[in-house]
Amino acid sequence: MANRIPTSILAAAVMLALPASAHAEGGLFDWVHGDWKLIVGATGMVAPDFEGAKDLMFSVSPVISLGKAGPEARFTSRNDGISFSLYDNGRLRAGATGKIIFERDSDGDLKGLDPVRFGGEAGGFAEIYPTDWLRVRGEVRQGIRSHSGVVADIRVDAFKDITPSVRVSGGPRISFASEDYFDSYYGVNAKESARSGLSQYDPDGGGIKSIGFGGAYDWKTTDRLTTSVFSEYSRLMGEAADSSLVKERGSPNQFTIGVSAAYRFDFTM
Repeated sequence: MANRIPTSILAAAVMLALPASAHAEGGLFDWVHGDWKLIVGATGMVAPDFEGAKDLMFSVSPVISLGKAGPEARFTSRNDGISFSLYDNGRLRAGATGKIIFERDSDGDLKGLDPVRFGGEAGGFAEIYPTDWLRVRGEVRQGIRSHSGVVADIRVDAFKDITPSVRVSGGPRISFASEDYFDSYYGVNAKESARSGLSQYDPDGGGIKSIGFGGAYDWKTTDRLTTSVFSEYSRLMGEAADSSLVKERGSPNQFTIGVSAAYRFDFTM
């Protein structure tokens, strides 16, 4: 297991839910005035060194969230992208979403492969609550700079408040990706094969990227402090599992376990 902390920031996002009232008479500047909340914290986790790796790496990343004060969302997950809600009727919520993609270096088992550049993914999301204890969420995102592919995630989470301050949740996940995505992360062209020693591999189309299951235990330690323990398992499928990177140096089985703590600051503008 690799016990190293990456020097790059792995997760830092600002979340602003922009209501329709922001465009009403008075405009955006009037919307800025009011009560706000800033959430800061950190996450420590043991996860694959890279997508498809067999070795695990310990990493620490910050948690940053900024938004207008208001009713808390019925359910949120650490897997959710940075989201801007444009429609919410209590049962159905939809809007824009995005994800920050950090650089994948060409070292270790990746030596000789082209790096994946820093960039992101942007697209839309929709989530529905069939019951008061179940959320189904889907995201579709287009790669920006890091890759030129499309990624789609579907997650189902059942959640239960076992006490007023403790919630448990979990459910299945499935991920899809286009050929361009698989080529960026799992393809090995002739030059890369010669440099790395991996067999040449050219993904043939898009499809299912992985299936898995995740769960979390969230404890509202105080009115302002929330701590969590989470775990995820996913099994790479299709073009990802067939890659020489996974077959010769990695593993289709991907495990993640971690803890996080976040504190909320309230202020007025």
